[in-house]
Amino acid sequence: MQKKKTAVKKKTAVKKKTLSSQQTQRHVHEFEGSTKLAEEGADRHNHRFAGVTGQAIRLGRSHVHEIDLTKTDFLNHFHNLKKIRTGPAIPVGNGKHVHFVTGQTTLNDGHVHQFNFATLIQSPLI
Repeated sequence: MQKKKTAVKKKTAVKKKTLSSQQTQRHVHEFEGSTKLAEEGADRHNHRFAGVTGQAIRLGRSHVHEIDLTKTDFLNHFHNLKKIRTGPAIPVGNGKHVHFVTGQTTLNDGHVHQFNFATLIQSPLI
């Protein structure tokens, strides 16, 4: 009778991605908002949304953030907020800041929505 050899799989070490000394993680902001109303009559509605911006992108003496949100809420259709950029940092005291955001959703169900909102303060507990 021949013994069956069983292969023993070795665990491969998982390398954690670390930032080099020249790379730094830049901050992000949480946000939440509502679109402006669109359509007329019984179809008149808006959408709510929430998320986290991308990391800070240096722009002149300030910075901006990109927002790429794939779904807003509503009963029978969604809109996206794609490739939206915040405005520059707006100081709010104690070295903290927010960003103003204005734009338009993607077209869906024959309409778009306008929106404007301010991000939440970065690192609120620090």
